[in-house]
Amino acid sequence: MILSWRSRRKSKKDKIPIQEINSEMEIMIPRHFCCPISLDLMKDPVTLSTGITYDRESIEKWIEKGNLTCPVTNQALASFDQIPNHSLRKMIQDWGVENRSYGVERIPTPRVPVSPYEVLEICKRIVVATQRGEQKKCQELVRKIKNWVKESERNKRCIVECGAGCALSACFESFASVSMEKDEHLLGEILSVLVWMIPLGEEGQSRLGSVKSLNCLVWFLKSGDLSARQNAASVLTNLLASDQKHANALMEIEGVFEALVELIKEPICPTATKASLMAIFYMTSPSSLNEKMTSTFVEMGLVSLIIETLVDGDKSICEKALGVLDHICDCKEGREKAYENALIVAVLIKKILRVSDFASELSVSILWKLCKNYGERSEDGDDGEGGVVLEALQVDAFQKLLVLLQVGCDASTKEKLKEILKLLNLCRMMARSFAGSPDKLTSTKQHKGNEEKNGGFGLEWNVWTYLVYGHGGGSQMLGTHK
Repeated sequence: MILSWRSRRKSKKDKIPIQEINSEMEIMIPRHFCCPISLDLMKDPVTLSTGITYDRESIEKWIEKGNLTCPVTNQALASFDQIPNHSLRKMIQDWGVENRSYGVERIPTPRVPVSPYEVLEICKRIVVATQRGEQKKCQELVRKIKNWVKESERNKRCIVECGAGCALSACFESFASVSMEKDEHLLGEILSVLVWMIPLGEEGQSRLGSVKSLNCLVWFLKSGDLSARQNAASVLTNLLASDQKHANALMEIEGVFEALVELIKEPICPTATKASLMAIFYMTSPSSLNEKMTSTFVEMGLVSLIIETLVDGDKSICEKALGVLDHICDCKEGREKAYENALIVAVLIKKILRVSDFASELSVSILWKLCKNYGERSEDGDDGEGGVVLEALQVDAFQKLLVLLQVGCDASTKEKLKEILKLLNLCRMMARSFAGSPDKLTSTKQHKGNEEKNGGFGLEWNVWTYLVYGHGGGSQMLGTHK
């Protein structure tokens, strides 16, 4: 088997030799320099007990998938030890230097992977330094762990498995209790490493869930350091996902609501936006304790921000934003704000069948909550429910919901779809009966004539025209799905 490395030679400004007219140069890579799994040039060759050499990253992925045999010989592995093949690595490096003129880069000498013993030792040293209050020593050790994490995925797994998260969480809690301003750099370094260890263990979550730690996390959320804000939001999300009690503790901390909303209002990166949305999602989960938090978010204008986020958000952000909006619409205050927003129905209908199955289910759930609770506005003499249903019809919700029903969805979503379609169908039939009255039909025609004089059709006429002269097969199609 012959593999090739193709590279484009750079042309010289002064003159181009005849032999360089063909800019496509083909360089043969020796077969024994290529990994048998990936077929790429090996960067860190290691040899297994069967005597076959692989690239470390490729063979580690092979073993992680549960394979217990050698990929080439299919023999059972007596051990999973990976012995670095220094001789082959040096040969590959020399070959890279020789072919540098063809664009081949010399592979760097790989670092020795960190061992569990080294990780456990550094964790012990962090615990001792924390107990003594040695801020500089702790910062030095944390940076060493951070460098290990950056070197390879293997190092990261080893550090997590050895329980470094517990030692770092204890260090964070200890120095957060002393002075956040004084130890800002150390606390920020710890946060940047903890993000790589999510989900944290039970002990780590307990340490970070203390009042002092939560206050420090919120302090970072409100800081001007963009990286620290992102890391704090990610850690908070992990805590809230693990236990509801953390949400109750956060509610008592001043500025947490404003800080989370600010990450959505003025996004710094997609990761921070997603983390903030997930934190709010857990804080607004339906419960008697969370009603106050939901009301606070609503008063801060979160509904409008969520709808703006949905307009041009990617798949992941849209799903999380819809999840938050679904929770908000469980309370009356949230629905009131939703009724007041002119874009909500159009945005919800647009997201159905266009983002993901999960997003479609959430959109239907929100629309169902808005439609089924229409009576709470009509009691005050408002026509809020009419606005929601009429607007849904105007943006072709009837047809799109029918398609979703035919395509298929889970049982809960299907029942909600049927209820919404019944409301829409009833509104269509009532509108046709109303428009069929001679007096009403005459006034409608007069209205149409007035609009034509103005050079266009008004919103009211467009709605009624759609209801009266819309697709006639809608009700029959609905009947087939009952």
